[in-house]
Amino acid sequence: MAQEIAVVGSPEFTTGFRLAGVSRFETVTDDRKDADLDEAVERVLADEGVGIVVMNDADLEHLSRNVRNAVETSIEPTVVTLGGGGSSGLREQIKRAIGIDLMSEDNENEGD
Repeated sequence: MAQEIAVVGSPEFTTGFRLAGVSRFETVTDDRKDADLDEAVERVLADEGVGIVVMNDADLEHLSRNVRNAVETSIEPTVVTLGGGGSSGLREQIKRAIGIDLMSEDNENEGD
């Protein structure tokens, strides 16, 4: 079964993904994040049809400790946060997802 991308966040965050053709969403308005974001993230993490979850990095602050831990340690689906992690945050997410650091100097010199 092919897995899909899911996006969790505010309507403003999810709009671009909708326009790009992503069809799985959990939309949580800014005024409801503290109350509803945990449940939205848990639903997406439990969905076997989802392979990648995209979230705004700032939304992690609104998650409870348990859900945030689940997001940070999730292998499948892989959770990708956008907005504040910079390249080192993306590097760690890739390393966690595939088990190797693609950006290490050792990998850069393998083709030489």
